[in-house]
Amino acid sequence: MLIELGGAMDQRLSAQWARVRARMRSEFGETAFQSWLKPLTFKGFHNGVVHLLVPTRFMQNWIESQYGDRLLELWRSENPSVTAIDVAHSATQASGDAHANGRSAPGAPAAAETSDGFDAGLSAPLDPRFRFDNFIVGKPNELAFAAARRVAEAGNVPFNPLFLFGGVGLGKTHLMHAIAAQIRESAPEKRVLYLSAEKFMYQFIRALRYKDTMAFKEQFRSVDVLMIDDVQFIAGKDNTQEEFFHTFNALVDQNRQVVISADKSPAELEGIEDRMKSRLGWGLVAEIHSTTYELRLGILQSKAEQMSADIPPKVLEFLAHKITSNVRELEGALNRLVAYANLVGRSITLETAQEVLHDLLRANDRRVTIEEIQKRVAEHFNVKLSEMHSARRSRGIARPRQVAMYLSKQLTARSLPEIGRKFGGRDHTTVMHAVRKVDELKQSDSSFAEDVELLRRMLEG
Repeated sequence: MLIELGGAMDQRLSAQWARVRARMRSEFGETAFQSWLKPLTFKGFHNGVVHLLVPTRFMQNWIESQYGDRLLELWRSENPSVTAIDVAHSATQASGDAHANGRSAPGAPAAAETSDGFDAGLSAPLDPRFRFDNFIVGKPNELAFAAARRVAEAGNVPFNPLFLFGGVGLGKTHLMHAIAAQIRESAPEKRVLYLSAEKFMYQFIRALRYKDTMAFKEQFRSVDVLMIDDVQFIAGKDNTQEEFFHTFNALVDQNRQVVISADKSPAELEGIEDRMKSRLGWGLVAEIHSTTYELRLGILQSKAEQMSADIPPKVLEFLAHKITSNVRELEGALNRLVAYANLVGRSITLETAQEVLHDLLRANDRRVTIEEIQKRVAEHFNVKLSEMHSARRSRGIARPRQVAMYLSKQLTARSLPEIGRKFGGRDHTTVMHAVRKVDELKQSDSSFAEDVELLRRMLEG
């Protein structure tokens, strides 16, 4: 029998759980407690197993890997009969309850649906680390931050849509998660749907395949807040764009909030219809610019404080100067440095940082953008810059484009799909083919190899 709070043993179990939480809070600090441990809910105790519940699968995986062992130790110190900890997320619990009551059917959705058909399980899980209170604000992102916070706090729609754009790793996803989290907390009755443009496209294609487009339309047009991340992924997908266009219009007409992120402004999105670009620019367009030194240093200081890591100011200043690409890479460098110091037992110094992060520092020293590469290659081969994005396949155009793709792979940290999107929305396999072709030509044509090497030296210099 599952003993739940409210049963015969509830007072004793409740007291034990309160003491476990208090010790976790004391051991791991306030930041970790608020982000990861506070959302844990005690569900019951059965056959030596303590059952806990968290809101998302992401949190479930993180808590199991980072805190599971210590949770078990603390419970055992309170209650020697505890043999294991089971952490589940809400969707799993709902599904399990349905099976236990004989209410599930083959193919039934795992997440609960409201009476009007809204499926909360469609929404992507939110990362609890991404909150407004730990987003470091500076000149490059102050407008985007203020606009995101206004949307999250406003009772009515302040501007529609809110369009956030900027490069990789500058904080777009952080702000999107923060908006969704705050709305769900302050107005739980609102139906907030947050997902990537790829997931939107997948759901639409699935609806077409199963001839269920009416349910799809009702699902997406019944929300109070629709949030679509990385909308550039629907570039060139005409049917998906058409459905997104109508969904967007339906929500705006009903005064429902729409929030969108992308890597470029609406006017600069390639492969997106002009009417869609126009609609996307209706509300407030807020750019997140590349980070400044001051902002990068502030981010590092905040991150080090959250990690309770003792890092000399000179090391933080060094990292802020040297790693300028994006916030994600900056935080990754700090994580790697702290992990190395903890595992090897060495103190963090400037020399340690240079040794541990040598590959990352070297990559940033020669950092160039795909746009720079395209411009330099177009000039070298005397073709128009626009041909880098065009569909023309004549050798005089295709060869320079392949060289630019090759150099983008060699000189940037961008993935193959990201490079492909920069060349007119091409597939990653096109980039792979270009890299192989340039490698082959370099082996067989010394003049061509010299051209490519000259371009590389010019770009790296």
